[in-house]
Amino acid sequence: MADQNAAGRQELRKALFSSRKLLVGVGVFSAFVNILMLTGPLFMLQVYDRVLASNSEATLAALFGLICALFLFMGLLDHARARVLARAGARFQDLLDRRVFDAVLRRAVAPSERSRPQSGLRDLETIQRVLSSPAPFALFDMPFAPLFFFIIFSFHWSLGALALGGGVLLLAITILNEWSSRKPMTESQRASAQSEAFSEALRREGETVQALGMRGAALSKWRKFRELALASSIRASDSTGGYATASKTLRFFLQSAMLALGALLAIEQLISPGMMIAASILMGRALAPLEQAIGQWSNIQRAKDGWNNLSDLLARTPEEQPRTKLPAPKGRIDVQNVSVIAPGERAPTLRGVSFTVDPGKALGVIGPSASGKTTLARALVNIWKPAQGVIRLDGAALDQFEDDVLGAHMGYLPQDVSLFEATVAENIARLAETVDPEAVVEAAKRAGAHDMILRLPNGYDTPAGPSGGRLSGGQRQRIALARALYRDPAVLVLDEPNSNLDAQGEAALVNAIVEAKGRGRTVIIMAHRPSAIAACDLLLVLEGGQPRAFGPKDEVLRQTTQNHQQIGQAPTGVTATLPAAGARPPSRPAGPPGTPPGSPPGGRGPAGPASERPAAPAEGSSEP
Repeated sequence: MADQNAAGRQELRKALFSSRKLLVGVGVFSAFVNILMLTGPLFMLQVYDRVLASNSEATLAALFGLICALFLFMGLLDHARARVLARAGARFQDLLDRRVFDAVLRRAVAPSERSRPQSGLRDLETIQRVLSSPAPFALFDMPFAPLFFFIIFSFHWSLGALALGGGVLLLAITILNEWSSRKPMTESQRASAQSEAFSEALRREGETVQALGMRGAALSKWRKFRELALASSIRASDSTGGYATASKTLRFFLQSAMLALGALLAIEQLISPGMMIAASILMGRALAPLEQAIGQWSNIQRAKDGWNNLSDLLARTPEEQPRTKLPAPKGRIDVQNVSVIAPGERAPTLRGVSFTVDPGKALGVIGPSASGKTTLARALVNIWKPAQGVIRLDGAALDQFEDDVLGAHMGYLPQDVSLFEATVAENIARLAETVDPEAVVEAAKRAGAHDMILRLPNGYDTPAGPSGGRLSGGQRQRIALARALYRDPAVLVLDEPNSNLDAQGEAALVNAIVEAKGRGRTVIIMAHRPSAIAACDLLLVLEGGQPRAFGPKDEVLRQTTQNHQQIGQAPTGVTATLPAAGARPPSRPAGPPGTPPGSPPGGRGPAGPASERPAAPAEGSSEP
């Protein structure tokens, strides 16, 4: 894991070092600021040892004018380095924003990642805030602490020893703070992320929570997350707060101890009174970076954890390498002995699937629930990678295309339809920066959704949120079909495309499939209901993640179902469910004597001709 994360850390360092000129500028400003910090002690030294001894007002005025100019320069330089450091932090975030969010999106296709709170962007913002805060000044100021200790030692060795001993104690407090606060800080961040994720899930599913009377139970569960987060936060605050208080108290004590020791040495005439005051000020300045680090430790710890999290995220999700641009595909799909293991699982969800679909043809994929249909759909659009075998588009493996390039050649309608915070037109245009109105309207017409969209309050400019706003499930599905058809992709992969459609919507879907075939496009449909495969030429039956039958639709239906004519024709409006793979024909009442069992005279039984009987329900289907 350490070696794996090294690549991510290297990427973060590269982004940070891209602002090295700004950081060098901060270092130069810090050098002058720390040198100018000697202004106060030296002024005290001169006032006590020269002005008071000579009673010279002219000397006092000259010294005061000099320190006014020096303090003005110090303030300007201190302000300048703060501005430069803020810009270095902003540059760091700007360089990594797209990279981190791209990694988050690519990791989001795994179910295990979607179920976990994703902190990539939050970690990046935490690092940026710490880089723009006073915390880094401790790092830039700490190298000048030996200079201040050296000057104190030059006054008297005992003063230097006291200051150095105080610095060692503060350093020990800093180390103890790091050691003791690491666990509670990590627990606090994890509990807070879980609480936020659960509250967002409740907000997103507010309708379900209210309709099912879950609000009280949901609030109770949410309250437990919040209490855990608060308890962890209190433990982390107690840990860091105690050390911050100890460091501040110790510094105040050391300043008083320095004055007491300086006074003793001045009484014995080993140092001057000015040295006594100057040593106290210099010690405070020498110890300030350590105290500042302790005070900012909670933010520093969060930034450190964020750095480690980002290193892991970037290492596990390296940047895509540029690929040679291939010709626009015609749409031939070759699936060669493909097995797919769903992310987070160990056993394959799909095993040994092979088939070929030529342009202008449509393949229907049927089977009971959990037979692997959705897994196959995700593999066909390169969301999930095959663990074995290969999927080719016009002879090229899918991973030979860049993701965005492959996506432009694919039209994908997922089983769970989601629309984004944008207008209907922008959703159909796949959130393109520049929406092509003609292409949007053309896609909507091909999906049979144009008239439906025009009846919306603002037509194509109607806002559509993640849950579709006021759109019904069928409307969302038809808009998503238009999105899949946008710019006429070579391959259409439709997963349960009619699950929310009425008769009119199903007719529009069948027409869209027929038209896509007429334009030479490849269509692959995962379905439970007959109407979805009415226009299909080929049929693949999956059972338990394995192919059971594949070939021309009518031939496969004859092999696997009794009412194949009804399913093959699937008149518009039919809502019967496809039979499960391997389902046996239903038994029939026996006919008159001499009639073979299951074959009543005239081919008619109590339910009428076989072609009029309803389809047997699929295994696991909720359809009657």
